[in-house]
Amino acid sequence: MKHATLYMDLADRISAESKCLRLNVGAVIVKDKNIIAFGWNGMPTGFPNACEIDNGTNPEVIHAEANAILKAARSTESTEGATIFCTHSCCVECAKMIIQSGITEFIYRTQYRDHAGLLLLERAGVKVTQQP
Repeated sequence: MKHATLYMDLADRISAESKCLRLNVGAVIVKDKNIIAFGWNGMPTGFPNACEIDNGTNPEVIHAEANAILKAARSTESTEGATIFCTHSCCVECAKMIIQSGITEFIYRTQYRDHAGLLLLERAGVKVTQQP
């Protein structure tokens, strides 16, 4: 993809909007060379930005990939056949959403400690690429 570096750089910049202390993640969904949605990890709209509780992640935190997919769902844009650029590899829960939303390519920069999400994407036929 011609502008892959640009989209990944945007995901990096978007991750800076996250108020999570442990890890800032950003995601950008692109279709037909147009950005259709983006998201970062954080609390649902209207909730206090308390991403960490009791030395762990607050279970109410929405992951960047899910946030972007949900924003696209609220728009007139379809994610069918789109590519998602993410600063980090995905978890299994986000992988399931990526698969079900029709996204066909997942490009990420940093490997997360758990590889299960990437393995699920590959099993479903989603193209997975790590971009330096």
